[in-house]
Amino acid sequence: MCYPAAVLTPAGAEKLIFDTIPLFHREDCAISEAHGRVLRGDLRADRDLPPFDRVTMDGFAVRASALAKGIARFRVEATQAAGMRPFKLGPSEDACIEVMTGAVLPEGADCVVPYEEATRDGDGMVAALAEPAEPGRHVHRRGTDHRSGDVIVRSGVRLTGREIAVAASCGHPALTVTHSPKIAVISTGDELVEVEALVAPHQIRRSNDYAVRAALIKAGYPRADRFHLRDIRHEIEHMLWHILAEYDIVLITGGVSKGKFDFLPSELGRQGVQKVFQGVAQRPGKPFWFGLSGRLTPVFALPGNPVSAYTCLHRYVLPALDHASGLIARVPLTASLAEPVVFRPKIAYLLPVRLSSGPRAELLATPCAVNSSGDFAGLVETDGFVELPAGPGEFPAGYVAQFRSWV
Repeated sequence: MCYPAAVLTPAGAEKLIFDTIPLFHREDCAISEAHGRVLRGDLRADRDLPPFDRVTMDGFAVRASALAKGIARFRVEATQAAGMRPFKLGPSEDACIEVMTGAVLPEGADCVVPYEEATRDGDGMVAALAEPAEPGRHVHRRGTDHRSGDVIVRSGVRLTGREIAVAASCGHPALTVTHSPKIAVISTGDELVEVEALVAPHQIRRSNDYAVRAALIKAGYPRADRFHLRDIRHEIEHMLWHILAEYDIVLITGGVSKGKFDFLPSELGRQGVQKVFQGVAQRPGKPFWFGLSGRLTPVFALPGNPVSAYTCLHRYVLPALDHASGLIARVPLTASLAEPVVFRPKIAYLLPVRLSSGPRAELLATPCAVNSSGDFAGLVETDGFVELPAGPGEFPAGYVAQFRSWV
């Protein structure tokens, strides 16, 4: 079913996409290749963390009870480094073992006198504590971080060095992650030429496919290839067939409006792509189009104007890819308008803004409206956009709106 732009809101369009787009399949990935991938299985502790009573200061392991009795001079029985099997403290109350940070606490000891509070005297040590010693002083007790079997990292997060450190420490050489989708980024139009080509007065250089691909890579979707389709029906038919057969996601910029040479809508339909909707009640990006091929390949057709394309990418495509990846949904930030905004049309306004911090540390959004939807350079000084709903017409300074950042 195709929803008219006068009816379909941005939230409605997003819901239709989320309800339609299939989840990407899972695969196993070596931990060394997992950075940036979306985890699709919980990471659990395979043993207590820490797995033993761990020394946290270089110094001397002793009995707290001996210190409490006023014993200050101790005999050093051995030295224990990190990674060594633990020694056992002798039965004498004045026994101690020199220990290094990260070592297992020797059996029989329950606290550590750090070097800063001790003086080495031949085979002995003299303690001069800054405060009374209690059991557990400078000791990281076994299992106080996590118990064996605890879920430490939930499925649905994008893996960074923090989660990978957990995976390594818990003995996971491979991780179950979301398949990295192969994405085709297609620019359309006879007026477009390559960046390095000579450009005639009636032509423009390609920018949409470069901008979209760069944003996809930054967002965690690196397998993106660029294509260009001229407004020639048989070329569109041939290349589109191959792209729909080979790629997991198809992003098209331009060519889906109602112009005489906009062949894509009819060709998409002819090749089995079912239109879910065309047109959203918003500015910019009203002609935004979404459909699904016969092999369930999502097809997004962004408006050809650069600002519209870039805005729709961030409002719909990137959230849809995150959703299909199984990524835990992130609640959009909110920001207060730093200045009043007047927008009379009865459609949503996706307004570029520059962020700053207010006197109470709140996010302030300063409007930076571009000259037109072709003014891509106008976005350079902005941080993202706020979504103002249809209807009010006037939005006072201080109005709180959802903010979405550029990636």
